[in-house]
Amino acid sequence: MSAPTTTSPPAEDMSHRQILEALSGLLLVLFVALLSSTVVSTALPKIIGALEGSQTQYTWVVTATLLTATATTPIWGKLADLFSKKLLVQIAIVIFVLGSVIAGFSQTAGQLIAARAFQGIGVGGLQALVQVVIAAMIPPRERGRYNGYLGGVMALATVGGPLLGGLIVDTSWLGWRWCFFVGVPFAVIALILLQLTLHVHTVRRENVKIDYLGAGLIAAGVSILLIWVSFVDGTFAWLSWPTYTMVGGALALLALAVVVEKRAAEPVVPLEIVRERTTALSIIASLAVGMAMFGGAVFLGQYFQIGRGYSPTEAGLLTIPLMAGVLLSSIIVGRIITRTGQIKPYIIAGLVVLFAGFALLGTIDHETSLAFVGFGMLLVGLGVGASMQNLVLAVQNTVPLRNIGAASSTVAFFRSMGGAIGVSVLGAVLARRVTDQITHDLAAAGFPASGDGGGSLNVGALPDAVQHIVRAAYGDATGHIFLISAAIAVLGLVATIFLPRTTLRTSLDLPAQEPVKN
Repeated sequence: MSAPTTTSPPAEDMSHRQILEALSGLLLVLFVALLSSTVVSTALPKIIGALEGSQTQYTWVVTATLLTATATTPIWGKLADLFSKKLLVQIAIVIFVLGSVIAGFSQTAGQLIAARAFQGIGVGGLQALVQVVIAAMIPPRERGRYNGYLGGVMALATVGGPLLGGLIVDTSWLGWRWCFFVGVPFAVIALILLQLTLHVHTVRRENVKIDYLGAGLIAAGVSILLIWVSFVDGTFAWLSWPTYTMVGGALALLALAVVVEKRAAEPVVPLEIVRERTTALSIIASLAVGMAMFGGAVFLGQYFQIGRGYSPTEAGLLTIPLMAGVLLSSIIVGRIITRTGQIKPYIIAGLVVLFAGFALLGTIDHETSLAFVGFGMLLVGLGVGASMQNLVLAVQNTVPLRNIGAASSTVAFFRSMGGAIGVSVLGAVLARRVTDQITHDLAAAGFPASGDGGGSLNVGALPDAVQHIVRAAYGDATGHIFLISAAIAVLGLVATIFLPRTTLRTSLDLPAQEPVKN
């Protein structure tokens, strides 16, 4: 049994202006977190080339952040149900800033991956806590409109990030290290804004017991599983003793975590929430959306630069259709949801459009028309904008306010895990196909293949004839991973079809909610 809960007084309704003032710092925090990933997307080929890294390390610069963000998200969410949400957001920002500075001073690809892993702890907190704080201020029915602002910030960061990253690495007096330093001043401004504008009521609880054992088991199990996904079929075979050891160990840890969570007074992931139909289906859909969206989109910058030969700045400009889709659908769909109170039809429509976009991108190669590629990216963006944030909203609508943190972070946890798995799996598939094709084409052209199949990311240093072979290999292999993303999107679509049709509530807490003592 947990300690008695001091029930908070009913939350007073906030005016639109008060909400916007409080959102200013939160939206800037979200912008900083998204910028940390998107600003690197177009710069990564040059960063890994400068650090003499490999395709595997290219993938891990992204995966490391997703992995630690995934592992820590449920912990941040649970802490938000127990302690000051405002303080936790500020702590997450500090961790993020330290990770950014360390990443900027990295001397090797290994150091950069480690710094990005530390940075991911802060990113995990920001991703979870922004949603939690917004849910504590705004009723679900009205939250649809404000999700439009979230979508706008998401689009701004994801459009501006690649452009900014490209400009930074293309500017000789700045250099790629500023891709990591650039977010620091934004984070400092966010800290100041949050201190001045964010005032969220904190429920004071005595003798709180945090389930550190459960949190540790979940983090360890997920981490081992993601590490296995990254190296299987490359470093070792699917059926081999490392596979048996890592998968068996990860499953054993996660099974033990379920046992611990059942008995814990304050579980990190409350099982009664996960078992609820809406939450369970939203988790499956979020897992699929995360795998498809993160796994597919992260390689677009590589496709445009290595597969098509564009500069980082040009690659950033070419991704604008993807982000324009996110901006349009998140704002428009958010306002429609607020007006109607219905959410399921728009999530389903989003997954259908997401699938269509990835299906089109699955046909591209190194010579495909840029207009065709842009249209496919636009559809993917429209699908993401209509589904990603609204899956979290669907779950938030079903739980009492006291469990908002755990519920929101659980969905974010599985979405991030799906993203990490997607990046790892699709990165491994891409690396294998690129290596095989380059080795074959070099041999056919009479060139000696290097030990890695010629798959160096420093393409500009290669002879012209070899450059053409490498670019064709990357361009052609990218279409294959988008086909896999389309298949994954179908899983999310099936899950959303079975979501119960509900009307979003207009109150912060569930109607007639009685104080509950666990």
